[in-house]
Amino acid sequence: MKLLLVNPNMTQAVTDAVLAAARMRARPGTELVAVTGDFGPQVIGSRAENALAQHGVLELVARHADGCDAVVLGVSLDTALWACRELLAMPVVGMTEAGLLCGATVATRIGVLTYGARMGPLYRELIESHGLGTRLAGVEALDVTPQQTFETPEQVRAAVLAGVHRLVERDGAEAVLLAGAAMASMADLLQPQVPVPLLDGIGCAIVLAQAMASLQLPRARRGSLGATGGRVVHGVSPALAALFARPA
Repeated sequence: MKLLLVNPNMTQAVTDAVLAAARMRARPGTELVAVTGDFGPQVIGSRAENALAQHGVLELVARHADGCDAVVLGVSLDTALWACRELLAMPVVGMTEAGLLCGATVATRIGVLTYGARMGPLYRELIESHGLGTRLAGVEALDVTPQQTFETPEQVRAAVLAGVHRLVERDGAEAVLLAGAAMASMADLLQPQVPVPLLDGIGCAIVLAQAMASLQLPRARRGSLGATGGRVVHGVSPALAALFARPA
């Protein structure tokens, strides 16, 4: 099995963290290919940057998804998730969607912790779009940048741990999802200090992607997720134009 890990942010350290977390959950024999954006935001921190990153995701899957069995979006806003599902016949899994779905099997109320003080509303919107708004205990958006995860890891882990405890004690979270690609693998490190399950979005996404690839479900032939069927687009790479142009 071959999985493509997509990070549209232009931060290689995040891609490296995503790949390391994926290796912890990949089955023996699973090949992992991790790719990083080559244009767009350094790190997504706003709706505008996320809109730009959607193009980046589509370019990356157009260039690298051929020959893979599934795609994992290593970007915590699940950027371009449904667009990828329109264009690709293989399973496409978003890391936050996967974490929420796994969380829903172990908790009635899920807390979500992320980076960026202004990002809370974006995650609430995302969770609502996944149909899990009623299961949300709360969102804790730390005033931390992904870069700080790699520059001052001990301080960041302390801030994350404090935020997790606030979600548990203040909001009644029965499980907490660490919703940030830069936090990949942090859940395992902090779990002994937390009284509820900690969910790593990348780990959950890898497990779910492998399961979906094994199921070999056919893609819908009707409805909004059927193949786009010979669409014409301009000003994009030849690989992406070809993906749009594929017949239904």
